[in-house]
Amino acid sequence: MGRIHSFETFGTLDGPGIRFVIFMQGCPLRCLYCHNRDTWDKRGGLEYTAEQVMAEVVKYISYFRFSGGGVTVSGGEPLLQHAFVTELFRSCHKEGIHTALDTSGCTDTEGLDELLSLTDLVLLDIKHPSEAGHRRITGTGRDKPAAFARLLSERNIPVWIRYVLVPGYTDSEEDLLSTASLIKSMNNVKKVEVLPYHSMGSFKWEELGFEYPLRGVPEPDDQSISRARRILGA
Repeated sequence: MGRIHSFETFGTLDGPGIRFVIFMQGCPLRCLYCHNRDTWDKRGGLEYTAEQVMAEVVKYISYFRFSGGGVTVSGGEPLLQHAFVTELFRSCHKEGIHTALDTSGCTDTEGLDELLSLTDLVLLDIKHPSEAGHRRITGTGRDKPAAFARLLSERNIPVWIRYVLVPGYTDSEEDLLSTASLIKSMNNVKKVEVLPYHSMGSFKWEELGFEYPLRGVPEPDDQSISRARRILGA
């Protein structure tokens, strides 16, 4: 069984082509800018079997094949439920469906071999290149994400890097140059995406009775976004 927050049947921002996106419930990170605040609680969402999820996925298989898309498992943090995701990806491969994993890599790397063998693409979120910056943004250290990134590189699994550009938090030249160095140390990066910070998920914090921690932080301007893309090779 997997505990799932929600589905998106026609996603276009979570990998190549049209994607069936599955948002898993539960996350070990506490990102200040999280726009899925309601996914943090491991006890939330609804339980599904992999068979039940596949019954929904196959309804859209013609769209996947036409667009070069597939299934993306996101979150929350999908690696918290890696056994369920493994079973789901196994079923996807039997149907010839492309699989993508959207993750921060904030998990132990043991027990992930079969899942990674069934993963066609990893959308890897780099929260911050430094230990202090990572803790400031997520509340946790970056040893596990760093180990996961190394594993992906060793296994030569195709990766798209995602980097959220937050003014005052991730946009300094030092941050960007350090992140660029991390990216260059990996031999499997196929694409880099700079995601400009926005506060559109702040209402979820308020609905849950929490104060949004980045209230008042502006969105990055075009010049900052262009500079980040240039430095990171996006």
